[in-house]
Amino acid sequence: MASEALLPAVIHRRRPVWAEAGLAVAVGMVLADASVVVLALPDMLTALDATVTGISWVITAFNLALALAAVPAALAARRLGPVRVEAAGLVVFAAASAAAGLAGDLGTVIAARCVQAVSGAAVVCAALELLPVVARSPERGTRLWIGAAAVGSAVGPAIGGVLTQALSWRAVFAVQVPLAAAVLVPVIAAWRVRVVPRPSTAPLRLAPNLALALVSAALTAALFLLVLMLVDGWGMDPIAAAAAVSVMPATAIIASVATRLRVRDVALSGAILVGGGLAGLALLPDSEVVWTVAPQVLIGAGLALTLGPLTTAALGGLAPDGLHGGWTVAFRHGGVVLGLLILTPLFTADLDSQEMAAERAGAAAVIDSDLSIQAKLRLGQGVADALANSGTSLPDLHPVFAAQHPSASDRPEYARLEAELTDQARRAGTHAFSRSFLVAAALALAAIIPLVYARLREEGA
Repeated sequence: MASEALLPAVIHRRRPVWAEAGLAVAVGMVLADASVVVLALPDMLTALDATVTGISWVITAFNLALALAAVPAALAARRLGPVRVEAAGLVVFAAASAAAGLAGDLGTVIAARCVQAVSGAAVVCAALELLPVVARSPERGTRLWIGAAAVGSAVGPAIGGVLTQALSWRAVFAVQVPLAAAVLVPVIAAWRVRVVPRPSTAPLRLAPNLALALVSAALTAALFLLVLMLVDGWGMDPIAAAAAVSVMPATAIIASVATRLRVRDVALSGAILVGGGLAGLALLPDSEVVWTVAPQVLIGAGLALTLGPLTTAALGGLAPDGLHGGWTVAFRHGGVVLGLLILTPLFTADLDSQEMAAERAGAAAVIDSDLSIQAKLRLGQGVADALANSGTSLPDLHPVFAAQHPSASDRPEYARLEAELTDQARRAGTHAFSRSFLVAAALALAAIIPLVYARLREEGA
């Protein structure tokens, strides 16, 4: 009887087949949506004629609305029934995804993203009430919810990059429509499952929630700024960038085995790893993808060692209080918003200053070259036009040099200049993100403070 009192619900004896998998996919889909558009942003920037600050709200608005709607969604799931709230959330999420994919202007996209977030909050919070009931055990259901949330957040940018280059940025939203409809089927199959949430009497667990918010703010740099650096700073294709950032989720999945061990202060170790990985990205010696691998391994391992244990601690264990789940989602995505609001203006300002430095260095290289005065003027004007038309992305200088039609004797000098200017642009793109990565590393390490404080209070009690 004592163990039954810990269960989050009265369980119907017939567990619906596939409901467990469907709910896990639904949670992963919603939380992947928080970052899935990252690699689509450059295309959206051009297609919607937006500014960098404006386009960043495609991500910020989603996370802000999700954070604000999480607790009300958890309350609605308790009062109206989690199956009803889950099903309604999936239907509205699919409709909002279709609206975002068909939008013709930035305002419509952002409005649709807000609706996605509010309905997504309903999906995620209702799933926390349902999964412990329909899974093979309450503990397994909670682990699935936590794991789906972590995996969804980590793989979002890679999935979005593949869809953007293979189809278009609109495909990032369009693919969510049939996916939401597909997972609706097993949710409806769970309609007869009787769920009676246990009363919410435990106090809010502030320390793990604060730490989760700070780690989430730091991970914004890894999931948002890293891919922007690869695409806009280094000129990589979205699919290549998606492959490059897959190191993080792959490492997180491998490292997640450690979270099952009873390791003391595992979240502290994870925060240190995330901070170290972000500091490594800030200190890259060159603009080559291989240098990002080791920092990504540290971040991926840190992600596995922080998100899971901190979420479990915030929920109060593996027999969770659904209302605490709402607060945990609110803190987590509030942290993402904090990271975006701190880091976006920082890297935007640094990008402008580095672009000007690259222009001056490029002009000096052209002037000091062995080309004739007329050739220098033509090439300098072509490079200046390419930089002016590149927006926030790394300019492709090859067409500029090809348009010069150099003589056979001048070709080696043109080739040297092209390599030098391209390298300067890539270095500028790398340095533009350095300060933001360092600030993100500080946010990750700041997560140690509430954890240590809570531990000291426990030991002093």
